[in-house]
Amino acid sequence: MNYTVPVSPYRSETLQTISVWYGKWHGYISLVICVIGIILNLINIVVLTRKKMQTPINCILTWLAVFDIATMASYVPFAYHFYCRYSTFFISSDKNSKSWMTFLLVYLNFSATTHTIAIWLAVALAILRHRHLHSPAKGSLTRMRRLIRARVVVCIIVCVSILIMIPNYVIHKLEKLEYRNNTTMYVFEDWNLGTQHTKPITTIALIMYSVLAKILPSLLIMLYGGLLLRTLSKSMKVKRRLSEGGASLSYQRNRNPSRTTTMLLTVIVLFLVTELPQGILILCSIFLDKFFEHIYIPLGDVMDILALINNAINFVLYCTMSHEFRRTFVKLFCSCSVFGLSTGQFLPSPSKNNNSNDLSISIKSVNQKPNSCLTLYTKTINGKGDSIL
Repeated sequence: MNYTVPVSPYRSETLQTISVWYGKWHGYISLVICVIGIILNLINIVVLTRKKMQTPINCILTWLAVFDIATMASYVPFAYHFYCRYSTFFISSDKNSKSWMTFLLVYLNFSATTHTIAIWLAVALAILRHRHLHSPAKGSLTRMRRLIRARVVVCIIVCVSILIMIPNYVIHKLEKLEYRNNTTMYVFEDWNLGTQHTKPITTIALIMYSVLAKILPSLLIMLYGGLLLRTLSKSMKVKRRLSEGGASLSYQRNRNPSRTTTMLLTVIVLFLVTELPQGILILCSIFLDKFFEHIYIPLGDVMDILALINNAINFVLYCTMSHEFRRTFVKLFCSCSVFGLSTGQFLPSPSKNNNSNDLSISIKSVNQKPNSCLTLYTKTINGKGDSIL
C-alpha cells in the first residue's frame, strides 16, 4: 500500500527562499533601525513636552513615542541574540538556554502589549483630531481641560490594553528538550494551530488579540481617517477659494490645521498598513491548517521590520509637516548662530514697510558665531511674530 504525504496548499518555495535570504540580514538591519528610532523618538519626546507644545494631540504623540522606544529597546537584545549572534534557522543549548528563552517569552508579551497600546493611541489621535476640528473652541481653560482628557485617555488605553493581553500572556509556555549528550534546550509549546488539537484558551486568546489589538483599531482608523480626509478635502476647497479671492494672508493663518491633519493622517495610515495585514494573517493561522508555519512564520521578519520602520519614522513626518515642531526643534538642538554666515559677516536686514498690511521682514539674531548655518527670518504682521522655516 502506498502512502502519500499531503502537501500544504499554502507552502511556497519562493516565499521560503526569500524568507531564508532576508533572515540573514534582518538582525543587522533591525538593530540599525532601532538605534536610529530610539534616538529620534527621544528627540520627539523632548520637543513635544516643551511648554508651548503641550496640546492634547502632542500629549498622545508623546506617549506614542514612549511606547515606540519601549518596543525598539526590547527588540535590540532579541535581534542581537536570535539573529546576529546565532543563526535564526537552528537551535542550540546556548541559543535556547532557559534564561534566553525566558527573556524571549517576556519580550513577546511585552512587545505585543506595547504594539497594542500604540495602535489604540493612533485611534485616539484620529478621534481627538476629528472632535477638535468640529468643536474648535479656544481658550486656556478649554485647552487645559482637553489636555487632562487626553492624559486620562492614555491611562485608559494602557490599562485596557494590558487586560486585553492577559489571555495572550497565559498561552505562551516553554517546553524542556533533553538530548542523549546531556544537553538541554527550551522551545515554545506547539499550539497546533488550524487543527483539532488547538486548545480552546489558545484559540480565544489569539482571536481576542487579532480582533481587539489589530483589526478593530484598524477599522476605527479607517473610519475616522476617512472623516478626517473629508474634512481636509473641504479645507482644501476653502483654501482654493480664498487664494483665488486674494485672501492670501487669511490662508497663511489657517494653513497649519490642514497640515496637522495631513500629518496625523499619515501617522495613522502607517499603522493601518502595518497592523491590519498582521491581524488578518493571525485569524487565518487560527483556522487554516499549516498556514502559520508556511505563511505567517516566513512573513514574520518582514512584518517586524515594517513595524520598526513605523516606530522610527515619526520624527521625519513631524519635521516635514509641522512648522511648530521644526521651530521648537531648531531652538532646542541647533547650535548654529541664527544670523551670521561662516565668514562671520552680518547679513543685511531686508525690510518692506507698507502701510496697508504693516509687513516687515527682519533677521532675528541671538549671538554671533563663525560657524553659522541657519538664518531664521521672522515675519511680523500687525506686531505678531511668526517664524518661517
